[in-house]
Amino acid sequence: MTARSLAQPGPSQPRLAAVAAALALALPLAAGLAAPASAQTIAITGGTVHPVSGPRIERGTVLLRDGRVVAVGGADLAVPAGAERVDATGKWVTPGLFHPATNLGLVLTEIGAQPQTQEDAKEGDIDAAINPLDALNPAMMTLPVARSEGITTAVTSPSGGLVAGQSVVVDLDGASAAAMAARTPAAMLVDLGENAKRAGGGSRAGTVELLRRLLADAREFPRRRAEFERNAIRPLAASAQDLAALQPVLRGEIPMYVIANRRSDIETALRIGREFGLRLVIAGGVEAWQVADSLAARRVPVVVHSYSDIPSFEGPAARLDNAALLAKAGVPVLITDGGSNAHFRNLRYAAGEAVRHGLPWDRALAGITLEPARAFGLGERYGSLEAGKVANVVIWSGDPLDFGSHAERVWIRGREVPTTSRQTELLERYRTLPPKY
Repeated sequence: MTARSLAQPGPSQPRLAAVAAALALALPLAAGLAAPASAQTIAITGGTVHPVSGPRIERGTVLLRDGRVVAVGGADLAVPAGAERVDATGKWVTPGLFHPATNLGLVLTEIGAQPQTQEDAKEGDIDAAINPLDALNPAMMTLPVARSEGITTAVTSPSGGLVAGQSVVVDLDGASAAAMAARTPAAMLVDLGENAKRAGGGSRAGTVELLRRLLADAREFPRRRAEFERNAIRPLAASAQDLAALQPVLRGEIPMYVIANRRSDIETALRIGREFGLRLVIAGGVEAWQVADSLAARRVPVVVHSYSDIPSFEGPAARLDNAALLAKAGVPVLITDGGSNAHFRNLRYAAGEAVRHGLPWDRALAGITLEPARAFGLGERYGSLEAGKVANVVIWSGDPLDFGSHAERVWIRGREVPTTSRQTELLERYRTLPPKY
């Protein structure tokens, strides 16, 4: 995955709105499922259930109620009287897919030439206080397109500069950005690749020096904030708002989400992580296979674009079995399609491609469900079918990593959502000519 695939710096775009502190306070770490489904119990029966956290269950049963998974078991699991039964015989049942690298809700790809439709890119080099929830549009057409392919949860991020801003986790259903939020902030996006060299005067070394200075100033900021406010200390590397926004990173509450593809950039990220005691997630990691042992030793997750095999200046040692080599070494592997809004729907195909090049099937499914949930602090509530977890569930016609399968039914927070989108509506309109209006 290139830096562009996660945080896509482009032409000058309108700046994202400044983060509203009250919004974060109003979202109690997204523990609130904004609108729980009714108390009606839903029993999905007869399918091949892949909980991800355990072995598959033939002719399994999954019970949902109040937006949560109540129980998962075999055919002998008792179904409460009055439950709504959903027959999944001959189908596959999995958790909803969790996309770890998107700008969903921020960009209307179909009208990309118009700056008014782009809310992810901004011009500043250090914008730690920016929270994309302030610009996320729940009505964007790309959300139902992603849902139609079984994606129920996604990390969405701004882009541009050295510190692009905060990444947030959203469920892809809800009447407002606040209602969609699952965790905010979930990470702090930092770019150590070529797209951020401007921040360091055109040099990677300059960029890393600025990042170190920023983190050192942020670490000092809480102790000397009063002096800062009186302008009684030297100028710091960023504004008070940005330094304050970095505190959860320094405390280890959220990871620093680092775009790094070259081996040298990944090693730099690991050094900075050790120096400041940070949790890390590596995005891209084209040459991560070369430092797999170091990543495994620190349990640093890597978001891999499984199609990356063309050498570039950002990753000359690209290879298609990157994910397989990382997993073999014990690195938590997350998978992305590495594309734009138009391609986020292809997440499961990217996982299938990783399987084709040696990643075990169960690790690939975990790479688009449980591993992203764990990496972004939601492993106790998302990513697998277990009692107590959020009821994001998909029934597939077959193997979800196979091109020939499709998502038949999708639940988000226990509410069944339609698998239609503007694309399916256009298909029906033009299925017969002249089209039906």
